[in-house]
Amino acid sequence: MTEPLDDTPVPDYAALHRVDGRAFVLLGAGNGIGRQTAHALTSAGARVLCVDVDSERAEAVAAQTGGVPYVADVTRRQDMRELFDHAGRELGPVRGVVDIVGMARYEALDALDDDAWQWHFDLVLRHAWLAVQYGGAAVAAAGGGSLVFVASVSGLTAAPLHGAYGAAKAGLMSLVRTAAVEYGPRGVRVNAVAPGVVWTPRVAGLLGEEGRAVNAANAPLGRVAQPADIAAALLFLASPLSSYVTGQTLVVDGGTGVKFPYPTIGDT
Repeated sequence: MTEPLDDTPVPDYAALHRVDGRAFVLLGAGNGIGRQTAHALTSAGARVLCVDVDSERAEAVAAQTGGVPYVADVTRRQDMRELFDHAGRELGPVRGVVDIVGMARYEALDALDDDAWQWHFDLVLRHAWLAVQYGGAAVAAAGGGSLVFVASVSGLTAAPLHGAYGAAKAGLMSLVRTAAVEYGPRGVRVNAVAPGVVWTPRVAGLLGEEGRAVNAANAPLGRVAQPADIAAALLFLASPLSSYVTGQTLVVDGGTGVKFPYPTIGDT
């Protein structure tokens, strides 16, 4: 039997990465991956609320990209509720959320105290839960769209000196999977990107050029990631080009995760 000729419509693939006119909330927009993501989203046509806890950074990246600056502490429920209300008033119905916020402190498990443990979970996981609640509802009300979070390879592998951070990032990836199932029927896709070492200003200050060389040598691609590498993956998951992708964590680590082991902070 002859197989039927495929006559399904061919979409405009080049247009599918565009988000023209869509309102996005970008959490942690002020520096590093967040700044590059603001440029990525606006270059693809989005109107972006550039949220940061630092007013100077929020204003600077908004000025660079034509976005709208907004200052908030995203670990606070009231701030999160108010920023999504503001986004709706300022930009119109919110069609997407990209969440960059997160930070690690290097401490061994036996050195962590209660405050340090809670600090990681507030900054990494609690705010993401609030973003799902308020952002998911806003995007669903707008007719659908995407939520994209920055996870970490620390949540996928053993993470020496990153125990609390890794546990919180693992929780974030679980949250992403559950949110994808619960919000999918409402037209909301939920995904994450898990970077390895990314040469942000903070990481550059921590590791220095020696650390950069060690991590570049450990990566099959021979370099560490730039913030733009992660922003590109975030744009893919935020755009209609990934319209049938949800509940996933995309690892963006230059292949390092398949070439074990990672160098530890003590090796640099």
